[in-house]
Amino acid sequence: MSPRTPSQYEEMREEKRSLIMDVALEHFSNIGFHATTITHIAKHAGISKGLMYNYFKSKEDLLSAIINRSIADIYTYFNPDHDSHLTPDEFELFIRKVFHVLHEKRQFWKLLYRIMLQPGVYENLFSEERMSISVSGVPLREFSENMMMLLTDYFERKKERAGADYDSRVELLMFSNAVKGFAMTSIFSAEQYQGDYFERVIDALLKRYK
Repeated sequence: MSPRTPSQYEEMREEKRSLIMDVALEHFSNIGFHATTITHIAKHAGISKGLMYNYFKSKEDLLSAIINRSIADIYTYFNPDHDSHLTPDEFELFIRKVFHVLHEKRQFWKLLYRIMLQPGVYENLFSEERMSISVSGVPLREFSENMMMLLTDYFERKKERAGADYDSRVELLMFSNAVKGFAMTSIFSAEQYQGDYFERVIDALLKRYK
């Protein structure tokens, strides 16, 4: 048997990391973040506790990795050319990709929301001292601020073709609330989107805000 190449070892390592994160997500959600131990996760992932620490330094590090992976799924498609200018086509791509990720990985996001709503988890994970969440290497807070600036500019530019009563701040707020509401109902109440209703809601959002 030929020895494994460095790339094969790295692929195996990433597969094991992914397995550990999937196991941890399930147990953090069902048992509770604080009640779940590293030993418990290692046992159900089929590895030793010592080996577990070769992949993650702590439970908090493990949860940060889960969050980073999920955020990457969502935000990879925002302003993909990184030119600080959001076009209508990029806006549509982002909306469609976001909701298809939520739809296709609904169980994952349901479990993740359960974890983040547990007492103290969100505050600890996103505290100034522990802020380790990032998007493509950019700290989440910085990325979020830049994202909001681009969206604000995008809605402001729509004044050029909108009526005199157009208020970009109100439109952006309404858009943000509509997206959050659709995201939550598509995750926790998927029965509302049977048949083609999921796509029809996306089309309606785009027709209203693109």
